[in-house]
Amino acid sequence: MRRLMFLIPLVLFLGLAGWFGVRLKQIDQGDTPDRLPSVMIDKPVPAFDLPPLVEGQPGVASKELADGKVRLVNFWASWCAPCRAEHPILMRLAGQGVDIRGIDYKDKAADGQAILARDGNPYAAVARDESGRTAIDFGVYGVPETYVIDRQGRIRYRQVGPITPQDLQNRILPLINELSK
Repeated sequence: MRRLMFLIPLVLFLGLAGWFGVRLKQIDQGDTPDRLPSVMIDKPVPAFDLPPLVEGQPGVASKELADGKVRLVNFWASWCAPCRAEHPILMRLAGQGVDIRGIDYKDKAADGQAILARDGNPYAAVARDESGRTAIDFGVYGVPETYVIDRQGRIRYRQVGPITPQDLQNRILPLINELSK
């Protein structure tokens, strides 16, 4: 019985080491934690029609996203620190002519407006998702999340978390270029 007591920790250690080894191999093959699966990939964007963040400017609606143009839909919020970190990348993309639609998630309108006034507005249109319903329909886990939408209004890629320069160069821009052909 005493020997069995000494074997239990060894077995637990070997099991845990094996699990870590398998997980490291998965990460090495590109299966990283930021690649959360989405059932929405290759499906049409969910139906929605959101009011504008700024009165008198356009909001965002699903029917606009199937007009033959490739674009990004970015869920963000003024209270979201990672959103602020990705903001310069969104500004650069907008400066390069990428059409980005912004959806301010569960935020006070004045706070969202203040961020865009201070840091610049990369969005061709920006709307408010005050209830969070549209984000739920997209499958958003948290902000920021960005979706690449193809010409037919289908979701082709989901970026969980802030867009990094590596994400932009390795995933997002190549996909936008491919879908724009």
